[in-house]
Amino acid sequence: MIPFPSSRKRGSGAHGCAGAVPDGCRRRRRGPATSRAGVTLGVVVAVTGVLLSAPASSAAYWETVINTDSFNSYGQLESEWNYLYPWGSDHNGSARMYGSSSDHNHVYVSGGILTLKASRINWDEGVSSSNPHPAIHYHSGAIHAREQVLVNDTYPNYEVRGEFQAPAVRGSWPAFWLTGAWSWPPESDVLEFKGDNRNWFNTFRTSSDVSSSVVAVGSPGSWHSYRIWMTKVSSTNVDIHYYLDGVWKAKHTANFVGKPMWLIVNLQMEGSSGSPGPGGDTYYRARNIYVGRSHS
Repeated sequence: MIPFPSSRKRGSGAHGCAGAVPDGCRRRRRGPATSRAGVTLGVVVAVTGVLLSAPASSAAYWETVINTDSFNSYGQLESEWNYLYPWGSDHNGSARMYGSSSDHNHVYVSGGILTLKASRINWDEGVSSSNPHPAIHYHSGAIHAREQVLVNDTYPNYEVRGEFQAPAVRGSWPAFWLTGAWSWPPESDVLEFKGDNRNWFNTFRTSSDVSSSVVAVGSPGSWHSYRIWMTKVSSTNVDIHYYLDGVWKAKHTANFVGKPMWLIVNLQMEGSSGSPGPGGDTYYRARNIYVGRSHS
């Protein structure tokens, strides 16, 4: 995704995650770090399909930030996620986001699946409040996680993943991404389609210093899994490993240590995905989104 407007700070009004852990950054302890097989781990990193493990520490454990059941009901959705973008309803495309606890026209859950629906409008609703201020042509949906992702000495490893049915027609711009809470960048795009069947794994260090690994996806509208493993490798840098359907696709290195990030799921329209967009409704579905981290 393209950065939010520089005139508005994304983290405005939100808690950061430095120093003492405020309510917005708290997490539930899930016990000693274990693999899915139940083996106690130190740090385990999946790189190109090979598990690399460090010696286990009795002080280290793994904790779940968002469990895979957060779309099972509106109560669970609203306990883990907020509606809209962290900064409001508009961004860099032609869709304006709508959604609340009483408005589920464009953000709804059923059977453990989140659906975001973009609908073309036939009236003049002005322009987006965000750069580059495109005309609003759609109403759509977005959610962002209540908890921020923050890699530091306490939380040196994160896993972020989910399964998605993504639209890939011209004018559709779905995304599952991390973006800076205090400033932009950092940004990591776990899923981003821009009007065709290619997913863009992007890492923004600055607006001009960007790593992009573009991967063709067979039938993006079918269920596919998208995942990152983000691990602290120095006092300033992380390595971000990108996966599609469990297969490692790329590694990007970025100076994201100590920089809190929002996790966002949204269906934007037009913009970088081309125009004109679809004349009818467009759907983007998600399930089994999971966020976990190691606690050292």
